Amino acid sequence: MIKFMLMVNRQGQTRLSRYYQSVELSRRAALEADVVRCCLSRKKDQCSFVEYKDFKLVYRQYAALYIVVGVTDTENELSIYELVHNFVEVLDKYFSRVSELDIMFNLDRVHIILDEMIQNGHIVETNKSRILAPLTALDKMADG
Repeated sequence: MIKFMLMVNRQGQTRLSRYYQSVELSRRAALEADVVRCCLSRKKDQCSFVEYKDFKLVYRQYAALYIVVGVTDTENELSIYELVHNFVEVLDKYFSRVSELDIMFNLDRVHIILDEMIQNGHIVETNKSRILAPLTALDKMADG
């Protein structure tokens, strides 16, 4: 099961965070800082799966952004690694070459995409067209 997903830049600034298990707000900042420090300090030739406290971290770097997913010990790391790549491909398809600024200024749309893919910590959809269908409908109504 997925516990959380973070998107951070190289400076360690969180650009997106989504929690699927409750974590107190007071503990989130410390957790995020610790997780980000753990992933950003690793070298490029090291594995993208890290054992961290009572769960695993799966992370992937895209240009200046890192996407970090915290999962339970029973979750398949490779499926999460592919989910991260699929998420970025969906963002690329929607934003036509997504950038950190796209994410910052369209956070609501990024959350819609993420909510279409993951619900209650479980992967529910991977088809790019189906994931983007609600946003396509919203965009058509806005252009209307």
